[in-house]
Amino acid sequence: MTTQQRHQVFTDEQWARIEPLLPSNTGKRARPFENNRRIVEGIVYRYLAGIAWRDLPREHFGPGQTVWKRHRRYAADDTWDRVLAHVLSDADAAVDIDWNVSIDGTVNRAHQHATNTTRPDQNKGGYVELQESARSGV
Repeated sequence: MTTQQRHQVFTDEQWARIEPLLPSNTGKRARPFENNRRIVEGIVYRYLAGIAWRDLPREHFGPGQTVWKRHRRYAADDTWDRVLAHVLSDADAAVDIDWNVSIDGTVNRAHQHATNTTRPDQNKGGYVELQESARSGV
C-alpha cells in the first residue's frame, strides 16, 4: 500500500456520488477551487484521524488552513447537510440503513455548584438572596 492510498478516503465510486453535490466555482470571478477531492478527503481524514487542522499531511491534502476554510464554507452554505441528505436517501432507497434506535438510560449528575439555582445559606437559614435584600431595606 502506497502512502497515497493510505491517505485516500473515498473510492472512485464514492467520490463520483459526492462530487456533483459540492459547489462549483464555474462562472464565478473568484480564484478557482483547488483539487476538490483532495480538500474534501483532507476534511474527512482530519476527523477520522482525530488530529488538528495544522497536523494534516500537507503533501497529501494541501495546507491545513485551506482545508479548514473549505470545511467552514461548506458548513456555512449547508453543503454538508445536502450531501448527508443525499447519501442517506440513496442508502435508504437501497435498504442499506437499519433505522432501529437504541436509547441509553445513563444518568449524568452535575456537582451541586455546577447549577445556577439558589441554595439555602447553611449558616443563617433561608436563601442568600432573600437575606441580602432584607439587609439593604428592599
